[in-house]
Amino acid sequence: MAHVQITDLDIRLGGVDIIEKLNLDVADGEFLVLLGPSGCGKSTLLHSIAGLIDAHDGTLAIGGKDVTWADPKDRGIGMVFQSYALYPTMTVERNMSFGLRIGGVDKAVIAERVQRAAGMLHLTELLRRKPAQLSGGQRQRVAIGRALVRDAGVFLFDEPLSNLDAKLRSELRRELKQLHKDLGTTMVYVTHDQVEAMTLASRIAVMFKGRIQQIDTPAAIYARPTNMFVAGFLGSPSMNFIEGRLRVDAGRVAFESPALRVDVTAYPFSVAPVDAQAVVLGVRPESLSLVDATDARAAAHARISLIEPMGAHQVVWLDAAGISLSVHLESTALPVEGSEIGVALDDGSLSLFDVASQARL
Repeated sequence: MAHVQITDLDIRLGGVDIIEKLNLDVADGEFLVLLGPSGCGKSTLLHSIAGLIDAHDGTLAIGGKDVTWADPKDRGIGMVFQSYALYPTMTVERNMSFGLRIGGVDKAVIAERVQRAAGMLHLTELLRRKPAQLSGGQRQRVAIGRALVRDAGVFLFDEPLSNLDAKLRSELRRELKQLHKDLGTTMVYVTHDQVEAMTLASRIAVMFKGRIQQIDTPAAIYARPTNMFVAGFLGSPSMNFIEGRLRVDAGRVAFESPALRVDVTAYPFSVAPVDAQAVVLGVRPESLSLVDATDARAAAHARISLIEPMGAHQVVWLDAAGISLSVHLESTALPVEGSEIGVALDDGSLSLFDVASQARL
């Protein structure tokens, strides 16, 4: 049982409130990703769970046991840091087993755990090497293995892939996902990389200014962001935002702006829309498509200003009445820069936000 429960957590550093009244439940066996920009408090929260930063107020429980003031070694956690933090004079085997040896664990148990972790992480043939003889990806595997041998109930990852190149990040992402599937243990993972969050997480907690803005499955957060910050933070390119007003007439609701007009009658409003209400329309690049300028499906007309080839797809940038829009297209499509085009929208994937509060309508 490795359920993590945080209740009304306050963290203050240097007299400044970093996190205030934060509540979070991480289910047993869950892979939770804390996602947000630099300085949002995600690493501070992770370090508090680990016991590396003291709480100013609130409680923190792991596996039903209050560990708010417990030492890190008594919390039943394994920690993987952004830097590898390996001992350069020790072999891979010695690095992985160091904590167990210091703790007085039986040698046979240590050997069994190291072999098991090495097998999972493809390190068996490297156990006699020292860190200087390893690649960056191999060193990070050793750091992960050092945490795994502890047989912890909760594993904490503080941006473990950020120092690796793109290819290694992709490979280790896949291995971490498989590792979680094999172990079934609780994992809490900090990153500012939305691709890592979307591919790894059972749930994502999006953080900003020390607060959790939204916590849900990756698909739910991507499709129904709770506010404009979440909507703009996930997605590459990010969601297109268009300011305009709602027009309510005879039971029909339309969004109008200088760039486009679209019927939003079927939109699932949380409160009844008001005529002339100032709103922001959000639409993902993949929910836009290019059509002929005379096509009846065109909700807007635009000029193609830039094309970014991305391999399997391309990002087409449009100028629609002075508003910049991004569109995902298959690489087989052949748009021409400078040409005038119509823009069609997938009505079922739109988001509407209040201008003042930036909250989802």
